[in-house]
Parts: sequence; structure tokens; C-alpha cells
Amino acid sequence: MNAEVWVSFFVFLFGTVIGSFLNVCIYRMPRDISIVTPRSACPHCKAKIPWYENIPLVSFLWLRGKCGRCRRPISVSYFLIELVSGILWLGLWRQYGLSAELAVNLVFFSLLLVVIVTDFETGLIPDQITVSGMIAGLVFSVIGQEHFLQAAWYQRLLASTLGLLGGGGILLATGWLGKLAFRKDSMGGGDVKLLAMIGAFIGLKEACLVFLLAPFPALPFALWQRFGKKEETIPFGPFLALAGALLFMYAGPIQNLIVKLYGA
Repeated sequence: MNAEVWVSFFVFLFGTVIGSFLNVCIYRMPRDISIVTPRSACPHCKAKIPWYENIPLVSFLWLRGKCGRCRRPISVSYFLIELVSGILWLGLWRQYGLSAELAVNLVFFSLLLVVIVTDFETGLIPDQITVSGMIAGLVFSVIGQEHFLQAAWYQRLLASTLGLLGGGGILLATGWLGKLAFRKDSMGGGDVKLLAMIGAFIGLKEACLVFLLAPFPALPFALWQRFGKKEETIPFGPFLALAGALLFMYAGPIQNLIVKLYGA
């Protein structure tokens, strides 16, 4: 194999290792468990997992998706998150190479991946993710990234700050109005912080579009939950994350399409 193939292989491999770490975050953060200690253990029998049974992708396949001791099944989501992370790293590496844009994209999409899974599994979005993401978005705006094209660093920081405040403010106001109208909370604090984080990465106008677009994929899921599973509420964070990812990648084409459709 030539050098490019080897580099791609190791980038994918490293991405799966990061995916394994994201799995730790996904399981532990909503449960207020340290992501550093203790060592990884089976969620069923609590037996410590040795390093050779904790190799990304390989160990899951080798053990056929079961604990090496109690033989109870381990969720396939562990394998899928490692695989998605590896593909994400490889795809972004090929697109951006070793650059600041690569770092911005990897951080943003890794944060969204954790949000999507934790919200679906537990109904919670960890503050460790959203608050860290807000800070990262502000820092990346100062360093310079393609979503903020202003010449001066303080102008980029201002644009990122407005995105953070505006994104969070939109959902905060929506939740307040919903509570006023229906006499109950209609928006979780995690969602507010999530859109604030997304706004810090993509800016105010794009954060507003996230707010407008997220309900479209959420609606059919909500109908299925309501009439198929008899659930009254759904996690909204994954749909904010999905819309945020689309605006992060395709803000220009999406805005142009809206202009063509609505002339605004």
C-alpha cells in the first residue's frame, strides 16, 4: 500500500479510538460518572474490561457483541459510534487535510454525535458537552474558521457570541411562551444550551435557520412516538443537532434555496 492509503488507515483507526472515548462520555456523563476513572466495566455484571476486550470495532466483533464474562449482550450502539467516528475522521481528513478547519469540524461533529445519542438514550444533554462546545465555538471563531469571514478577530468573536446568545435566546423565549400558553414547560434547558452551542459555531442567522428547520424531521418522529408508542414527549436535541450539522455543512446552498422558494 502507498503512503496515502496507510495515512488514511491510521486516521480511520484513530477516529475509532476517539469513538470509543465518545462511548465513555455517552454512558457516563448523563449519570454524573467521571470519564477518567474508574476503568471501563460491563454495564451488566460490572466486571472490569481488560484492554484486549476494549479494542475499537475488533473486540465487539470478536466477542460477538457480548460481555466476555457474563455473556449478556452489549448494545450495538458502541460498535456503531466507533464506526461512525472512524468514517467521520477519515472523510474530514480527506476534505480538509491537516488544518484548522479539520479541527473545527471534528470537534463540532463529535459533540453533536454525543448529544444525539445521549438525548435519545436518556433524554438528557450533558452540560459538559454544551458548555465546552460554547467555549470551543468562541475560541475557534477567534482563531478563524470558514463560518466567520470578518477580517478582525474581535468581529469574528462578536459574531460567534451573537450566535450563542441568539441561539439560546430563541429557545429560551419559545419555552417561556409555551409555559405561558400551556401552563407547563415545553423546552428543556439542554436544548437551549445546545442551540447556543451550535450558534457559537455557525452564527446567529444560521442558528435561526436551525430553529426553523429542526421541527420538520422531528414531526414525523413525534407522530410515530405519539400514535405508535404512546409517548407524550420526544427528545428534540437530536433534531437540533441534525439541522445544525446540515447548516454547518451547507449553509450557503440552504440559504440560496430558501431565497429561491420564498424570495427573502
